[in-house]
This record gives sequence, C-alpha cells and structure tokens, in this order.
Amino acid sequence: MIALSLAEIAAVVGGQTHDIPDPAVLVTGPVVRDSREVESGSLFVAFAGERVDGHDFAADVVAAGAAAVLASRPVGVPAIVVDDVQSALGALARHVVERLGATLVALTGSAGKTSTKDLVAQVLGRKAPTVFTPGSLNNEIGLPLTALSATEETRYLVLEMGARGIGHIRYLASLTPPRIGIVLNVGSAHIGEFGGREQIAQAKGELVEALPAAEDGGVAVLNADDSLVRAMASRTKARVILFGESDEADVRAENVRLTGGGQPSFSLHTPSGCSDVTMRLYGEHHVSNALAAAAVAHELGMSADEIARALSEAGSLSRWRMEVTERPDGVTVVNDAYNANPESMRAALRALAAMGEGRRTWAVLGKMAELGDEALAEHDAVGRLAVRLNVGKLVAVGGREASWLQLGAYNEGSWGEESVHVSDAQAAVDLLRSELRPGDVVLVKASRSVGLESVAQALLETGAEGEVAAR
Repeated sequence: MIALSLAEIAAVVGGQTHDIPDPAVLVTGPVVRDSREVESGSLFVAFAGERVDGHDFAADVVAAGAAAVLASRPVGVPAIVVDDVQSALGALARHVVERLGATLVALTGSAGKTSTKDLVAQVLGRKAPTVFTPGSLNNEIGLPLTALSATEETRYLVLEMGARGIGHIRYLASLTPPRIGIVLNVGSAHIGEFGGREQIAQAKGELVEALPAAEDGGVAVLNADDSLVRAMASRTKARVILFGESDEADVRAENVRLTGGGQPSFSLHTPSGCSDVTMRLYGEHHVSNALAAAAVAHELGMSADEIARALSEAGSLSRWRMEVTERPDGVTVVNDAYNANPESMRAALRALAAMGEGRRTWAVLGKMAELGDEALAEHDAVGRLAVRLNVGKLVAVGGREASWLQLGAYNEGSWGEESVHVSDAQAAVDLLRSELRPGDVVLVKASRSVGLESVAQALLETGAEGEVAAR
C-alpha cells in the first residue's frame, strides 16, 4: 500500500486510535486479513467470522511487525477501532485509489471473469506496472484488499467484480470507481439466486452505469456477440467499444480456429491495425476473453502487434482453470475444477474434444451449483453434449445432479460403459486409475463446492514416476 500514517487512516475510516503511542507511524506494508501474511509495517484487518475471530490474533500480528490492527473493539495493542470493519476497509480502499491516480479497469460477467482479468493484467503489464485481483477475490473484502496492494508505481489496477444479487456491483464500483468497465457475458451462473438472465443482466450492467461520462474518459467495453450485454450501451454515459466476432465489433476476431492441441488461433482486428494471435491457453472460449483484453489495451494506446504478441505469450495465472499437465506416461490431465456453470462446462467439453482428437477422452464432471429450477435441464444438456462431442467416457461424480448428467448422456445415445455414475471423488479416482491408458486426455470439472480438484491431483500423483511436464 502507499504509505499512510495511522492518524490519516483513522481519519479516513472514521475510527478512534487505541494504544497507539505515535499516530504518525506509517503503514508501509500490505493490508492483510490473514495473520500469516503480516509483514513489517502491515495493517491487519480483524474480521470476526463464524469460526475464527481476527481480534484474537491482534497481539501476535503486532509482535510479527504489524503497525496496527483495524478492529471493531480495543485489543490491547495499537489499533484503529471502527463500528464496521468491512465498511472501513472499503473507505480506505477508495481513499487510496483516488490518491493513487492509476487507471482502474473493472470487469464482470457470468463466465470467464478470472481468465479475462489475467489476460488484461498480462497485456497491460507490458506497458506499465499493473496490480490485479489474485485468483477470484472479487467480493466486498477481496476487492478492496487488492486495491490496497497498489503502490506509488502502479499505473493500471485491474479488478474483477462478482455479484450475488442486485446492487452488489454498484457497491463494489463505489469503493473502487473504474474508468474502464468490461462486461463479458450474461449466462446461467447463479441463475438460481438471481431468478433469471434478465435479472443477471440488470446486476452486471451496474458496472457500466458506474462509469464516468465519455467526456470524462469513461469507456464501456461490451460483448457485441451477447445481446443482453450489447443492450447495456443504453445504460451508460461512457463511450462504448464493442468486441466480438460480429462484423460490427470495433475489436474483433476473424478466421478463428483451434490448433491440434486445442489452442485458439485467430486474426485480431483493431481500429489501429491487424495481427495474428495463437494463444497458449486451451479452448475456443478464450477468444472472447482475449478480445476483451485487446479492446482495453487498444484504448490505452497499445498497437495491434503489441497486443497480439502479449496475448500469444500470456498464460494462466490462476489455479485449476484449464490447467493442463502431461504425465510421464502420456496421460494429459486438464484440471478445470475451480468452478462450473453451463457456459463454462460446454466450453471445457469442446476444448477437450479438440485436444483429444485421435486420442481417448474422459470427462469427469460434477454438480453445477446455484442453477435453481434450471438445474435438471442444464445438467441433462451437458450430458447430451458430451455424447455429441464424442467424448470417450463420461464419469458423473456425486449425487442427484450427477445422475442427471448421466441421464442426459444415456438419452442422447450413450450405451454400455460410455458413461458411468460414481458416488464421490475417491470412486472416480479408483475407476480412472484402473482404466486410464497412455495417451488419454482427462477433463475434471465441477462447481468449487464439489472439490473435484482432488481427482486431478490424485491422477498426477499416480503418474508422478518421473518428471511431470506442466504446460
């Protein structure tokens, strides 16, 4: 974080100093909520959770070098005491962002947020120092903590914004007001919580409503290929840039294809020129993500050649998202188990089909959460798609939703042993260990709550006789 005195922080968050001998002491280290991450000069944010109360670690973090604790009660060591720690954290983030003066890029969407955020960060990072959301810390706690990790040298701040309901993105945008906002898509993720795609669109569109007007530098980067996103142009005063494969997109892809290994290749067209891209990531769905990143980079002055080179060299910065590893015996494990929704599940299956051409393919799939009344139909549709894509074997893992996956495959024509329903992750591991052959390709994907990353990890441990080559 940029250096602030404890007195200044107390004034910004409306708090009272307790047990602070010298309010002029500077916070020069990171702002953290995990006591294990404390460094000299840190500010430790004490959240009182259901199982762990950060206040209980106050003495330990100060002993470890923290300058003070941001707390909701006195803790016997230097502290700034506030009524609400979360609100205080947000107020501090806004103060730092405004003082910093960096260009803030925010993005949201039903699918692809984290992958796109990673791409934007890697492309802009070639131009100037860039700070971005680690992993998927995109909520009312993770977002301000990311903003507070910026330093005086930071020129671009790339923030992912998630939503669980109407008003969430509006609140996040008030903490870290963006100049550039990206809306990727409106899909089925969390449809059970929102009640429908129109409600999801209403929530995601809060980002473009929060942007400055065009004359003040506001830019809305919208997906021309998604009608609900494109319609958000009427909800913003910012200048609109469209990306996609549509002829009307300002930044578009032409001649999209997949390499033999399943990596997307295309011709990038921007208002400043054209250049060819072949990505290191896997799956055609990354084309849209790359175009969103390209639109931002173009807006910030990068040439088509610079953007194409950066996109072609960018990798995955977040774990368990199309993480491809080849075992010494030639089995390829695709760990995409961080999360799942109908759109990302279909994209992953298509990537599997492309990667596995001429090889035997396995789809180890589990529950897609928060689909509400759409759950049966969506799981059934994914099972059917696996058959249409000629996936060699579907392994549906878990309870009711897994049975729906297998039922969809069965009704689409998956007979005999082409699909199987197993009770849990260990059963899937046992099956795979007994039946995998050299050269097979295995996709592992489900919602985070299912924990299917353990299947991928077990398969890699099984094949760890010799060096594992991670791509």
